[in-house]
Amino acid sequence: MKETVTAQAPEKSFEEALARLEQIIEELDHGELKLEESLRLFEEGVGLARYCNSKLDEAQGRVELLLGVDGENILTKDFCIDEEE
Repeated sequence: MKETVTAQAPEKSFEEALARLEQIIEELDHGELKLEESLRLFEEGVGLARYCNSKLDEAQGRVELLLGVDGENILTKDFCIDEEE
């Protein structure tokens, strides 16, 4: 049985991930890549799209928490998405 070991890469910022995703889209749009390279880039792009979406969900959650008002005080607290929901 073959095991795959995946190194944990440092987390990219949203802006870095989005820039890389745009670069991948541009490369795929040109259509000059071999099938395997296209699939590799597509897979990377799907991962980046999911990462960006999760960051946007986090930001939306934080904004919603910031807009919550308790009397005259604005409530602020860390927002955490529970992936088991």
